[in-house]
Amino acid sequence: MQLFYNSEIKNNDKTFFFDKEESKHIVKVLRKKEGDKILITNGLGFLFESEIIVASEKKCAVTITKNTFQQPDSYYTHIAVAPTKMNDRFEWFLEKATEIGIHEITPIICDHSERKIYKIDRAEKILQASMKQSLHYYLPKINEPVLYSQFVTSKIDGQKFIAHCEATAKKSFQKEITKNEKITILIGPEGDFSTKEIELAITNDFIPVTLGKSRLRTETAALVTTHTLALLNE
Repeated sequence: MQLFYNSEIKNNDKTFFFDKEESKHIVKVLRKKEGDKILITNGLGFLFESEIIVASEKKCAVTITKNTFQQPDSYYTHIAVAPTKMNDRFEWFLEKATEIGIHEITPIICDHSERKIYKIDRAEKILQASMKQSLHYYLPKINEPVLYSQFVTSKIDGQKFIAHCEATAKKSFQKEITKNEKITILIGPEGDFSTKEIELAITNDFIPVTLGKSRLRTETAALVTTHTLALLNE
């Protein structure tokens, strides 16, 4: 059954009305009619089972027959990653990371970033679509882009890592991470982090790590960390 997303639905709602755009999609495009059952999530862990009572293209209405709550993951993955030069590569990461299970993304603007401006409007739609497709009930959070130095020097709880390619002392990411913990990891742009940025991260208690023997693209490195943490916490 198809999963719909709407942030406005609340856990105590008995009926719910979709806006005009969503109503048109449900009734005209998907050809849903009165009596049809649909699933809805608000992206906060709730799944609402519902039945269409008014199949109107202008204001589709459903009655909520049941709602269930999925407990959040025992761990938390926050990836601060430089947007790639080719936007489709970054969007690929967003889609796949949501399928695997990521919790928060912060685009960071670095010294070597080729993309200095990133608008999150389209990213939010990609996250929503991927959440629905993969039948997740939690919508990942994407933050507005921030300068690398501002992010690294801000207060961040949990374990903190920086993955870089310089030939300096680094630990294994897989061996350093702790289960059921909040993990924040920095992933740099195509040109990697600058030496100054690496030093700033270490000064602010980020642990330098390697993700393996291969030199990975930005979006691949970000996805590998997402997958590694998901596997650890299965």
